[in-house]
Amino acid sequence: MKNNIILTLILVLLSPLVFAQDAQTLLESVRTRLNTVNDYEADAKMKTDVSFLKVPQSRVKVYFKTPDKIKIANEKGISFVPKGAVSINLNSIISGNDFTVIDAGSATLNNKPVRILKLLPVDEIGNLILSTIYVDENNAVILKAKTTTRDNGTFELEMKYGKFLKFGLPDDVIFTFNTKDYKMPKGVTFDYDNNTQKQEVEKNKDRQGKIEIIYVSYKINEGVKDEIFK
Repeated sequence: MKNNIILTLILVLLSPLVFAQDAQTLLESVRTRLNTVNDYEADAKMKTDVSFLKVPQSRVKVYFKTPDKIKIANEKGISFVPKGAVSINLNSIISGNDFTVIDAGSATLNNKPVRILKLLPVDEIGNLILSTIYVDENNAVILKAKTTTRDNGTFELEMKYGKFLKFGLPDDVIFTFNTKDYKMPKGVTFDYDNNTQKQEVEKNKDRQGKIEIIYVSYKINEGVKDEIFK
């Protein structure tokens, strides 16, 4: 009986270490899949839902190059994206080893079982405060990510996978953000009819906005020039 009690106490004390190791291993599986993609050029459709703007659905080009270069180009040369849009790139969330991985348990997301991992940065004075990712263990892909930063607020990603699953790349991404962090493109201004309209727009700027990117096709590992990102 005494030996059983001692064994139980040892297991309780060691369990956080076991979970930490499992969490790290799971994260490495996700990272390994994403690392098969060095670069891509994608054709996509972008839907923008911001309360104070009327932005039609547009065709965009999405460019990525490892480790964290990303660019979204509207067909007319204008992109309506938040200041922290780099968070659309999953690599930017999990790249490097300068954070502690914590296993936050299991849950269900859109009827799928997921493991929840919290990524705490080692550098406490950097821009990143916390990332929480929801991982599909069977496919080693991230279904949801929530990232809080010091400079650009909190952003949330939801991913759906299909024909590009083997590369760990989503077919559909929904990017949710606070509209006060929305960066207006150069040359875009508001013409207010009266002060009431101006006040209404300003009030709506502190609400939630969404960008949805629906990927039509990817050109993967065919080379993307650095000049694209300038």
